[in-house]
Amino acid sequence: MQFGEPIILGDMRLGPPVFLAPMAGITDLPFRRAVARYGAGLMVSEMVASTEMVTPRPSTRAAVRAKALTEGALPVSVQIAGREAGAMAETARIVAGMGARIVDINMGCPAKKVTGGLSGAALMRDLDHALGLIDAVVGAVSVPVTLKMRLGWDEDCLNAADLARRATDAGVRMLTVHGRTRAQFYKGQADWTRIRAVANLPGRPPLVANGDVVDAASARAALAASGAEAVMVGRGAQGAPWRLARIAHDLTGSPAPQVPQGDALADAVAEHYEDMLDFYGTDLGLRVARKHLGWYADANGAPLRDQMLRADSPAAALALIRQAFSDAPVAA
Repeated sequence: MQFGEPIILGDMRLGPPVFLAPMAGITDLPFRRAVARYGAGLMVSEMVASTEMVTPRPSTRAAVRAKALTEGALPVSVQIAGREAGAMAETARIVAGMGARIVDINMGCPAKKVTGGLSGAALMRDLDHALGLIDAVVGAVSVPVTLKMRLGWDEDCLNAADLARRATDAGVRMLTVHGRTRAQFYKGQADWTRIRAVANLPGRPPLVANGDVVDAASARAALAASGAEAVMVGRGAQGAPWRLARIAHDLTGSPAPQVPQGDALADAVAEHYEDMLDFYGTDLGLRVARKHLGWYADANGAPLRDQMLRADSPAAALALIRQAFSDAPVAA
């Protein structure tokens, strides 16, 4: 298949091939709602830890993350992570029962608290065990199962193509590869050319290139270098939830988003801010919202960044949002 051809997973025809990457603590329901207002071909939830979901008493954070994972008209994939096949299978069944139309398996997270528990990217060091998890998840649900990975653990373990081949044979329906090893974390530049080893596999499912895609130029470069059929945007969407729709328009001619400016930008930031408070409650919402306000200020050149982050009440923050973003430069 080639870029521009529709990607079909199960009974879903995905939209423009510009997808929202899963980001822990970021791609929660309020952020996905913000992105959905402009459009995306697919959105992936923040990672759900299988050990937290199957315990008799889930943590407060796990319960909040699970809440309304699949709300909205746009396709949403729920990403799960773990080390034990039974827990992964049960978590897949839980989220599918909640309405997830796609289950994504995380084998790419580089965070020490994840890899230290032998989950995420650590699974690329033991492909036999990784395939046991894939088999368990694919066998547990009827919805499409996808897989997100890195190039490998480090320069001595570049095995994305091996994992992709075995995952394809196990029934995985789409592959996403971040163009860095786990050892790189997010340092340096993503090497999209190394993703081509996966693209060249015969009979593989659709492939998504991830890492450093922040605009149309980088998306085109990633597609050309990797041979992938779609791109995934992560950090490039922080503070600019319209970024995916903008890239999709530039690449495919899909409808251009109305990028907010002036009062419309202030309204958009305020709407996202209030949604976070409603979703998390005021106390937790104030803390969660600070990073998003910082990203909005950085991405849009808005003043009063530090004051917004220090605001200790919703009323104070909303007043500063109105003051800062109504006069911000034209957003990109």
